[in-house]
Amino acid sequence: MCNSDIKNEVKQSGVYLWQIADRLGINDGNFSRKLRKELSEAEKERIRSIIKDLKAERKEYEKNE
Repeated sequence: MCNSDIKNEVKQSGVYLWQIADRLGINDGNFSRKLRKELSEAEKERIRSIIKDLKAERKEYEKNE
């Protein structure tokens, strides 16, 4: 399966695909279609960075509640 590493990271992180798509500046449908073909390592690193940022934001939000 293409991008299974990214899909697993997203699933484990608790982040939603639409949140990543929003950070990439594309709609969630286009992002889902983009994941159907293997991404370059540069694209994967960008997505991993976004996942990390979103997780940190969520932890900060939960901490302040």
